[in-house]
Amino acid sequence: MKQTKYVLSGGLAFAEEKDMKQLRKLSNDGWHVSGFKFMGYTLKKGESADYIYSVDYRSLKDMEAEEYFEFFASSGWTHISSEGSIHLFRALPGTKPIYSDRETTAEKHVNSIKSMRWLVISMVFLTVFACLGALISTGTLQLVFNILAVVFLIVAIPASWTLIATYSNKWTAEGRKGLVTVVKALPIVFLLFVVLIIFQVFESISYSVSILAAMLIGGIVAPMIIWVIMSLYIRVRGNN
Repeated sequence: MKQTKYVLSGGLAFAEEKDMKQLRKLSNDGWHVSGFKFMGYTLKKGESADYIYSVDYRSLKDMEAEEYFEFFASSGWTHISSEGSIHLFRALPGTKPIYSDRETTAEKHVNSIKSMRWLVISMVFLTVFACLGALISTGTLQLVFNILAVVFLIVAIPASWTLIATYSNKWTAEGRKGLVTVVKALPIVFLLFVVLIIFQVFESISYSVSILAAMLIGGIVAPMIIWVIMSLYIRVRGNN
């Protein structure tokens, strides 16, 4: 009987609450999360127990880490794992939530925004730079810029989408409904922008359509492939 397994995350920026509920359900089934893994979590088999889970975002300096985790421990939250500035905790049902009011919940999302903002800005800048390079160059150099534009775009899209979702979470916590409504419309605008860029960079309409179709299929199939690969990896590593 396998003792470890892997589950995909819905993306903390998009489905944090759903992820935490899923981890609680898995704990009730005897599967307890032991750490973060690429786009998901690793779990170990144990006794069934009812645990609630919560995630926090904070960049910690060496001198801050001990005090930070002691604070949560004193509040009944056990540290499970950290990945960069993301920290996962669990506790028994009834434990006071880590964030229980609008102000601190919004602060939590601000910490998450800080950790990804410069990555997104850098990737968007590089994407625009590569697109401009493709527009003003010819021959082999244009081909190189075209490839770079697609590669940067593949990274920039999910990164930007995640940052937008995090801002939406922050504004939801603050009760700023107008901004949340605007943000919900941004993915459509952003998608149209991406389509325009692809049609601009690739002069062939059929090739542009092929690129878009490949991105769409990739977006659907990629999570399944990642789940299969990571599940096999965790199972083999766990058995060893």
